[in-house]
Amino acid sequence: MTHPQKHTTHSTPVVTPKIAPELTPSIEELEAQERRLVFRQFTNDDAWELGSLLVRLARERQAPVAVDIHRAGRQLFHAALAGSTPDNDAWIARKRRVVERYGSASYLVGARFRAKGTTFEESSRLDPDEYAAHGGSFPINVEGVGVIGAVTVSGLPQLQDHRLVVEALEEFLKI
Repeated sequence: MTHPQKHTTHSTPVVTPKIAPELTPSIEELEAQERRLVFRQFTNDDAWELGSLLVRLARERQAPVAVDIHRAGRQLFHAALAGSTPDNDAWIARKRRVVERYGSASYLVGARFRAKGTTFEESSRLDPDEYAAHGGSFPINVEGVGVIGAVTVSGLPQLQDHRLVVEALEEFLKI
C-alpha cells in the first residue's frame, strides 16, 4: 500500500536540474576528451565567452552551479547561479588545485586512483581540505604550450559537473 505524500508550500519552488544520469566514462574516454579539447590560444575574451556559454547551458538546465575560469593563477571568470552556495566556491578551488597539480581533469585524476583500488583521499597524501579529485574541473590546454589553467563547475553530482564542462568545451571548440 502506498501512502500519499504530503506537499508543503515553499516560498520558492524546489527545482531538480534537468540533466539525465549517464554511464561512468572509462579512463580511456576521459583521456580522449583531454586530447580532443585543446585550444590554439586562450585569451581573456575566450574566458568570458566560455564562461558565458557555461552559464547559458546551466540556466537551460536550471542547474544550481557556480562557474569559474582561471589562467596562470588569475581568476578570469566567475558566476554563481541561483541555488549555488559558498560551498561551491570552496569545491571549485579544491578541484582546480587538482588540475593545476596533475595537469588532468579532476574527474580523471579521481578515476585513476579508483582504478588502482584506492581513493585520492587515501593515497594522494594531499590535504583533502585543499584538493578534491571530484568531477567538474577541466584543464585549459593550449597547443604547443600545455596546461595554463582550468575551467570548473560545482553544484551538481561530480559526473554531471564534468559532463557540463566537457559539453561547453566541445561547443566552444566546435568539436
